[in-house]
Amino acid sequence: MKSHSSPRLARQATELAVAVPQVVAHRLTRMALAGPWPNARDQREFSGMAQEKVHAFWQSWFAMGWAMVEATQKAWMAMLQGARVPLLDVHHVVARGMAPVHRKATANARRLARTSLR
Repeated sequence: MKSHSSPRLARQATELAVAVPQVVAHRLTRMALAGPWPNARDQREFSGMAQEKVHAFWQSWFAMGWAMVEATQKAWMAMLQGARVPLLDVHHVVARGMAPVHRKATANARRLARTSLR
């Protein structure tokens, strides 16, 4: 059974592989330049980093859980109707879970690419 979400998952993984190092490099450079006394702009950026990770984690966790609920419902409906029970599309579950992280990381990469380090 060919998964329809495999190309989406591959695209998301590739874009993450490009975006994450860009974001990390930009932020580490800003931290180094800010030193022990970051200005207000840097403080907002640095405090937002932790908050966005927690938020993206919970969105990801919920999205994967919901994808599992949908898969379970489809399996139960097929079983009740006497039809062949579909296999779990793991790629779909992972792609749904990766989507919030992908969305945030690529948005950060675009935003930080336009932002000066000072």
